[in-house]
Amino acid sequence: MKNVKSAIKLLFASLAFTSLTALSAEISNLSPDTEADRISWQKLDEQLGKTPAFPQKTVLGAIAKTKDIEFWQNIGKGYKFMADKMGVKLDYLAAQNEEDPLGQLNIAETLIAKNVTAILASPQTDVTLQLPFEEALKAKIPLINVSDAVIPQTRYFVGGMHYRNGMDVAEWFLQKYPKGGEVAVIEGLPLVYATTQRSRGFINTLKKNHDFKVVEQLCGNWVFEDAQKVTEEILKKHPNIIGIYCHNDIMALGAVDTLKKHDLLGKIVVFGTDGISLAYESIAKGELTGTVDSFPEVTGAIAVQVAARVISGQKVPRVVVTPQKLITKDNCETYRNRNIDFLIEELSK
Repeated sequence: MKNVKSAIKLLFASLAFTSLTALSAEISNLSPDTEADRISWQKLDEQLGKTPAFPQKTVLGAIAKTKDIEFWQNIGKGYKFMADKMGVKLDYLAAQNEEDPLGQLNIAETLIAKNVTAILASPQTDVTLQLPFEEALKAKIPLINVSDAVIPQTRYFVGGMHYRNGMDVAEWFLQKYPKGGEVAVIEGLPLVYATTQRSRGFINTLKKNHDFKVVEQLCGNWVFEDAQKVTEEILKKHPNIIGIYCHNDIMALGAVDTLKKHDLLGKIVVFGTDGISLAYESIAKGELTGTVDSFPEVTGAIAVQVAARVISGQKVPRVVVTPQKLITKDNCETYRNRNIDFLIEELSK
């Protein structure tokens, strides 16, 4: 099965990068973390004015990675919250799971065939939606890349900065462990921009203290059970490890579960990413050390507003940076409240 999945990914990569049209070839490859044409979500009203209303009969199409993962459910809640608030129709669809690129591709083709007004898309990998992106360009349907993986030639990206995600966790280690130590990284799927950048941010920032050593970078595929197994491997090979950084909370909770079995909670710290409710619960109980919350509900809401700006013809910067924050036991109670209006107000301070 894994060989089949790998073959599919390679097929998508080959198709995507050997069939670029003249339209997409004119657009430089995007790295959201370093793109100069960027704006913070908090500055949108100040620089561009209030969000315009959607034209009548607007239909937004939205493509999620999956609906069975809380992070993507929360992106969807943000879409729906703002779509309802602005009175626009939303057609929100998702693949069966996070390893269903053909499902995502079919959804994109369906939305383009329906001639929706704009598309909000969270690709499963950087290459999964390259071909539909080009079809959308031809059809003059704006496609806004929302969070996580990045279509290289996307004109618009809305989401958190993945390099900063890893950097924030590394800064915590630098502060709490001035004598350094051995740490490991459990990564998400390959061929995903978030995977590469989160590791880079973490590893490069730790280099400020040469007493830190990243002893393992292992793939956990975003999956709880895979992270459990990977953590077992790490413990066997590196008994002196002091911490594990995981690219999502689901894998972080898998790592925590393995540490519990070995009675190592408190001796080895674990950080996740995303800010799902189970992560907050684990942090409050003193198990998971922390997470970087990307506030997906807010990201989804902002993405709908960005779509309104793009449709109205505003010159929106290529990257709209949405909020993210390192969450530990010190501040977890504040941000467990997932009311979107509250989060927007609190994070705007």
